[in-house]
Amino acid sequence: VMEVNSDRLNAFMGKMITEVGAAMNASLVLLGDKLGLYRALAAKGPMNSAELASATGTNERYVREWLSSQAASGYVEYDTASGKFSMLPEQAMALADEDSPVFLGAVGNVIAAAFLDEPKITDAFKSGKGVGWNRRSECLFCGTARFFRTGYMHHLVQEWLPALDGVVDKLKRGAKVADVGCGHGVSTRLMANAFPNSRFYGFDYHEGSIEAARKAANEAKLGDRVSFAVHSAKTYPAEGYDLVCFFDCLHDMGDPVGAISHVREAMDKDGTCMLVEPFAGDRLEDNLNPVGRVYYAASTMICTPASLDQEVGLALGAQAGEARLRKVAREGGLTRFRRAAETPFNLILEARI
Repeated sequence: VMEVNSDRLNAFMGKMITEVGAAMNASLVLLGDKLGLYRALAAKGPMNSAELASATGTNERYVREWLSSQAASGYVEYDTASGKFSMLPEQAMALADEDSPVFLGAVGNVIAAAFLDEPKITDAFKSGKGVGWNRRSECLFCGTARFFRTGYMHHLVQEWLPALDGVVDKLKRGAKVADVGCGHGVSTRLMANAFPNSRFYGFDYHEGSIEAARKAANEAKLGDRVSFAVHSAKTYPAEGYDLVCFFDCLHDMGDPVGAISHVREAMDKDGTCMLVEPFAGDRLEDNLNPVGRVYYAASTMICTPASLDQEVGLALGAQAGEARLRKVAREGGLTRFRRAAETPFNLILEARI
């Protein structure tokens, strides 16, 4: 029997209490985001619970308890002299401002979906079968779109596209672009806004996401610059695209090699394939860190089950890493491959014929 080290045990229990507090408060982050509590407090604070309840059309007693939990978490500030709560600019950037470069308020939707769908994933652990995106809780789709929107909004047009060889010039002149696995079309709309001379085609195999993408594009008045259609990564029409994009989705696919093979057919011979994938090193030990921790958890609950639900079921996982993705690209027929850019959360890879 191993001897228990009391100092190590106490330190680990301290860590676990912090973890339990974070897990319990994930639902309160979702609630605060949904009810506009963070936004109101950031915009109009300092406020007491009655004032925040009045500003958001909510019940004071519930709001009082919520504010107490947020103050205990360090998500909002509490002033003992006035009895009022407020948000520091840094807290507001993370939780109240959807357009900030560090917004994380949408993560509650994704966490909720992981819990809601846990029985399906538990069954999948025993059967080895997959759980497709079409069987997931609805909040996973909107949560994923909002979670990734932050990075796309602040990096895609400004840094990632310019890092690709000659692509921005083509987009300015007028290019044909496929956004494969486009989901709600956030990335498609951002590119279409920036490059009015180009045409953008979003494809996703999930009908509900394509409907949401069409609605958002209509509201954005993007006209015939953007169109969306229900297709898998291997069935969308081959029309000589100048740019084919995969935003945080290739690793979710059952047959990523097949998807890249289709890119080779669908793309112009001088075209570019941009793979945006979760940031990862090539070895497990490279990813034993806070970002890797988030991505391995998401991969266990979302990405790997999605891939195993499809043909081939390669199950790359969200932490595949550059070397493994290079192998997929090469097997699919795209032999020129390089890392074009990176952020703490994403790898931006360029693959060409």
